[in-house]
Order: sequence, then C-alpha cells, then structure tokens
Amino acid sequence: MKLFFYLLLLISPLCSAQKTVSGKVTDKKGNALPGANVFLKGTYDGTTTDANGSFSFQTSETDTATLAATYVGYEAFEKKIGIKDNATDLSVKVEELANELNTVVITAGAFEASDEKRMAMLKPLDIVTTAGAAADITGAMQFLPGAQRVGEQEGLFVRGGSGQETKVVIDGMIVQNPFFSSLPDVQSRGRFNPFMFKGTSFSTGGYSAQYGQALSSVLLLNTTDKVSNNGLGISLNLANAGLNYDYATKNQSISAVAYYGNLKPLFSLVKQNVDWLQEPEFKGSSLTYRLRPTKNGVLKVYGMYSASDLSMNSRAPASDSGQMKLDLENKNSFVTSTYTDSWKDGRWSLNSGFSYSRNNDNTTLDGFNFDRFDERTQGRVVLSRLLSGNNTILFGAEAHAIRLKNGVAGKLYNLKDRYTAAFIESEIYITRELAGRIGLRAEYSSILRDVNLAPRLSFAYKTGKYSQVSLAAGQFYQNPDYKYLYTNKNLDYERADHLILNYQIIKNQRTFRAEAFYKNYAQLVREFTGQKFDADPYRFPWGRTNNGGEGYARGFDFFWRDQKTIKNFDYWITYSFVDSERLFQQFQESTTPTFISNHNISLIAKKWFQKITTNVSMTYAFTSGRPYYNPNNEQFLGDKTAPVHNVNIQASKLQNVLGNLVIFYASVDNILNTKNVFTYRYTPDGKTRYAVGPQSYRSFFVGMQIMLSKKAKVSKDDI
Repeated sequence: MKLFFYLLLLISPLCSAQKTVSGKVTDKKGNALPGANVFLKGTYDGTTTDANGSFSFQTSETDTATLAATYVGYEAFEKKIGIKDNATDLSVKVEELANELNTVVITAGAFEASDEKRMAMLKPLDIVTTAGAAADITGAMQFLPGAQRVGEQEGLFVRGGSGQETKVVIDGMIVQNPFFSSLPDVQSRGRFNPFMFKGTSFSTGGYSAQYGQALSSVLLLNTTDKVSNNGLGISLNLANAGLNYDYATKNQSISAVAYYGNLKPLFSLVKQNVDWLQEPEFKGSSLTYRLRPTKNGVLKVYGMYSASDLSMNSRAPASDSGQMKLDLENKNSFVTSTYTDSWKDGRWSLNSGFSYSRNNDNTTLDGFNFDRFDERTQGRVVLSRLLSGNNTILFGAEAHAIRLKNGVAGKLYNLKDRYTAAFIESEIYITRELAGRIGLRAEYSSILRDVNLAPRLSFAYKTGKYSQVSLAAGQFYQNPDYKYLYTNKNLDYERADHLILNYQIIKNQRTFRAEAFYKNYAQLVREFTGQKFDADPYRFPWGRTNNGGEGYARGFDFFWRDQKTIKNFDYWITYSFVDSERLFQQFQESTTPTFISNHNISLIAKKWFQKITTNVSMTYAFTSGRPYYNPNNEQFLGDKTAPVHNVNIQASKLQNVLGNLVIFYASVDNILNTKNVFTYRYTPDGKTRYAVGPQSYRSFFVGMQIMLSKKAKVSKDDI
C-alpha cells in the first residue's frame, strides 16, 4: 500500500506536466489538409490531422519546442512554439511544392531541347529526325523562330546577327571551331554528333551572365552523363563508314567512335555545282569516359580528332579566269573535361571544366599561302547555392588563352589574347507566379586592354495555369573579328543591347509562343579604304578601322507545335520577321546587310507508322530574298535575290536483321529541284554576274546503323 502511494506521488507531477498542442493545417488558400503529419521535432509526440485538418496531441515538453508538419506535395513546415502552457489554436499554413503548373519559369529568348527541362519545346531526337537538318545540330536550329537561313556561309544567324555573333558552348566551355573548315560559297556543318548530348538550349538573346563573347546568341550543349550498354555498332552510308562502341557499368561508361569518309561516291551520284578537283576525304575518332566517383559527382572527359583533305576551283570574279584553285588540309582536335558535384542535399553545387582545342588549316589559294591556325585553352568554375524558396545564387570565373595565326598571300599574321571573365547571378522567386534573374558579367581582354561590365535581367510572370509572359534585357560584348585585330590592336569591344518580350502557353502537348525583340548595336568595326565596296566575303581587311559602327535589329516571331491532335503525328510551324540596318565594315551608309532575310517560315511534320516501324518527316522552308551588291545600281545593296523554297523528306525504319537491330534511313533534299540562288557576285567591270547557290540543287542520301550487340535497345523514339 505504501509502495502504491509513493508511485502515485511520483506520477502525479508528471501527469500534471502534460501540455496540449492543437491547431489546424491548411494550404495558403485556407483549404484544410487531412492526413498531414504534425509533430514536435526531436520527440515522439505528434499525430495526423483529421478530415478538417485539425490536430491535437499531448506532450511532456516544457518551455519551447519546434512544431513540424509534412504533407505530400507540399513543402515541410517548421516553427518554434512556446509550450509553458497549452499551445492551442495553432495555424499551420504549408506551401505547395514547386512544379511546372504552379511555378513560373524564365524563358524569354531561350528554346530548350532536353529530357530534363520542364519547359522543353523540342526533344533531343528532333535534331536527328527533322528532314533538312541532315542530323546536324545547327541545321535543326535553323528551323526555330529567330534563326535565319544563309545557305552559303557557316554559322548560326540569329535575329539580324551574323554567323560570328553566335557561340557554341559544350558543358560550359566555348568551342573554338564548332564547324568544319569554311570553304568559299559552301556551307559547313557542325563537327559534333548530336547523340553526344542530353540537352540543347538555343538562346536567341537575353541569355545568362554565365556566358559571353556573343552579340546575338549562344547554343548550349550538355553532354550525356551515361550511355546505354549498346556494345559494338557499324554505320554505313554513301559518305562514310564508321564503328562505335559503348560500354557501361554502374558507375562508369566509355564510348568510342572511329570513322573514314570519302565524298567521291556520293558526288558521282549527286550532280554538284562545285568544281571539285579532289572530293573531300576525311577521317576521325572520339573517346568519351564518364565516372561517378561520389553519389552526386560526375567526371566527364571527351576527346576528338579529325582530319580532312580536299581541292576545288573556287569562283573568283576578280580574276581573269573567273576561278582560283583552292587546296585545303585540315587537322582539328578538341579535348574537354568537366566535373560536377553537389553537397548538403543539393544546396551547394559545383560545375568546373578544362578544355583545349587546336585547329590547323593548311590552305593555298591560287598558289599563295592562306594557312590558318588557332589554339584555345580554357578553364572554368561555377559555384551555386540553393536558398530557401527555390531562390539561387551562383558565381564563377573563366580564363582563356587564345593563339591565332593567319597567312595572307604569303604574309603571316600572329595574335595572342588572354581573356578572363567573372560573373554573379541570382534567381529570385518573389512568388510562385513572379520570378526574376539578375546577373552581372565582367570581362577583360589583354589584346583590347579593356574591361567591360555587362548587366543582364530577366523577369517572368505566370498569367495562368499553363501560360506566362517573360521579359529579358541586357548588354552583350564581343571582341571584334580577329581579322581586324591583326592589323589594328586599338579596337574596342563590339556591343549589343537586347530587349525581349515573350508570351507562351503550353497545354496538352501543344505549344504556342510569341516573342518580340529589339537589338541595338554599338561600337561595331568600320573599315575605310577610300575605294568602292568590295563584295568579296573572304577578303582580308587592309583599310583604316575604328569602332564607329552602329545598327539595330527588330522584329517578332511565332512558334506553334501540336503533338496531340493526331496520334503519332507531330508538326510545328515557325514564322520570323526581322528588320535590320547597320553601318559597319566597308558600308558607306546604313543599310540592310547581305545576310538578312526579312521573312523566314518553316513547316515541319513527322509521322510514326507503327505497322512498318517507320518514321517519315517532311520539312518546307521559305526564306525571303536577301540584299546583294550590284555595282550598276546607285542604291547601295539595293537589289534582292528571289525567295528560297526548299522541301525535304526523310524516312527512318527500324528492322531486325539476323537477330541484329538495324536502322535504315534515307533523305531527299530539295525534292522539287528548285534552282535556289543565295546571292550574286559581279566581275570588277560590273558586266558579268555569277549566281551563288547550294552545293547541289537536289540531292539524296541513304545509309544504315547496325547494332551488333544483343543488349542494344532501339525504339521509335530513337529514330
């Protein structure tokens, strides 16, 4: 009896110390959340909410405690509460987790082609399944709004910008030579295999402060983190033969490619508008290694080497014969390594990289040396911090060592540049409907001996469940073309100011997007020769130069894509309008440059036929006429070419042959055999003009990819 009495005395104070914690869990709109877990952190005291979102439980904690609540689809809630007395009528409001339906995404000026991006508008495979793109990344980008098609020159021409105003960036590293060596009046394709990349972001302006040295656009390519264990494969087509091998384990993978090509068989079947003395012959290889040394860390090393050889007669209106012999032997190598990692549940992340590229063009033109050599070594590091409310801040730096040589009619020009940059950028979510990105980039070029500061701003507001408007603005700097710096090292940066307004709605696999832009050019290089305009696009500048040039580009574009209305049928339509004038280079007055076409329209359609496991695509492209120089017209660049029309078809079939998966593919370019003309060039006396058109008017291409490994997997999405 005494023992019971003492126990009662001992328990009574504890019972009297129990406190009640009660309240209600709701979302931000006040809707009750039944079934939410509510508890005091560091204790076993807690409960779940009832049908009305209410909760009540007892605790022996005293003074203060941390009240926590969790609910699927919502952010975790924590708050310190006082519990000296009962804590009742507590109000717990939890916020819905960010997703594509409730959170705005900054999109002005950017098109995504990625499996990882929520607002992706193109799939990575669109690059290889679009007729007319020729499985070339930049070829596919030319069918997007904002891009212009210029058939006789290399590069991406974006919203009134020249091909040199777009930079190609792989895993954050600038690619010095993204295209094969340029040839007079022949468009060069990109060097890189589109299957290397998991995502492509094509910015038509207003891009992030993380990138620079591009007045108009950046094409961001991100390599894959892992590959399928597809084993050995063989590729055969009319242009080349190659071997590829993929091997993967849990934490590492390796991919190897080797190829040899000679275009003589293809050119013997497809009539050429180019006088080839030796058809292009090329060979190359690449090796990619990926390793996951930690849970979140990824190391990627990619190296490639290519070599090519050719000889042709190039049109030369200024020469007596009207042509000059060009011999070109090219050797190109590119090595890049990147390491990414994250810590503390992703709150800190690191992106770092190092790359080296080297390109050598041994070129003779009419017996004179025109060799070109360039070398770029670069390093880059970016550190990011994830803050509360999905806000982020990042800062980073990069350094480049660039060396160039250019032979001109037997004289050799040399140039060295040390380019460094630092940047800081933050994404701020004011609400789920309103977000902004603010950045600043600083650059220094040793050859210009000058620093620039480039502010960048972007804002986006969610106007509905599926729609939003975005605005982007900023300043963008780029070193002048090195051919001008060879002769004048007192030049300054060229500059472009961007303003972009965007509206888009994405719903039920349908996308509509409209964007208007204005771009102001300043400090462009002008050349003064004291002579009449020289229309040769490959001339080497020799006149006096300064940064007195200026100009503008303005316009709008539309994009519509429908992947829903018809089963296994996908189509998109783009329209771009640009109005642009410049006073630059040898121009004596402000006028529209020769690479500008006011109207560009693209229609792309794709259909998958399940019964015959075949994908068929068709592309129609319209490009309005472009200005060209007519010495007989008093109005400078007052003449225009006829519009360019092009219809392409492509088919890919998946077939099992003797137990091996085989992809057959065939394409026809310019199926209507339209005699398109890109520009005209005149003899010095102005009496004769030459039309510059495509390398061939109508062409076709066939080939196949054979998977020799039984582990290889291919689906309709892969063709």
